[in-house]
Amino acid sequence: MTKPRVHIATDHAGMELSAHLVSHLTAKGYDVVDHGPTEYDALDDYPSFCINAGLAVVADQEAGVHALGIVLGGSGNGEQIAANKVKGVRAALAWNLSTAKLAREHNDANVVAVGGRQHSVEEATELIEAFLAEPFSNDERHVRRIGKIAAYENTGEIVE
Repeated sequence: MTKPRVHIATDHAGMELSAHLVSHLTAKGYDVVDHGPTEYDALDDYPSFCINAGLAVVADQEAGVHALGIVLGGSGNGEQIAANKVKGVRAALAWNLSTAKLAREHNDANVVAVGGRQHSVEEATELIEAFLAEPFSNDERHVRRIGKIAAYENTGEIVE
């Protein structure tokens, strides 16, 4: 499988980690698109950055481009919530290797959220790499469940 295009966004608390990841992932052969911010502002409003990254992931996927996203913050919670407002995004908060891998394997998450203040740069990098490398299992039960989530997202109807 080819490496995905990676869309990344952050708030001020994740800027150092974001800069590291852009450099690190680019050196590993990923096509990384940075959705900002471009300069530190302790009062920044991260939702626009994370929503733009989510929109780009979905647009790439709809165009047949293998793409995933990364959203970073102090905890990653707000960034995950913002990204999940984009139709077609399945953003998962990863806090250990298991959650990073299971987000892809079971949930086919297309965006990972990580808290820059919760992990060392090395730990966060390991989580991101695990997420990017893990394939979706395509197991029928997971496909069925994701389909039910998508049905609700698209129609507002809960499928039993």
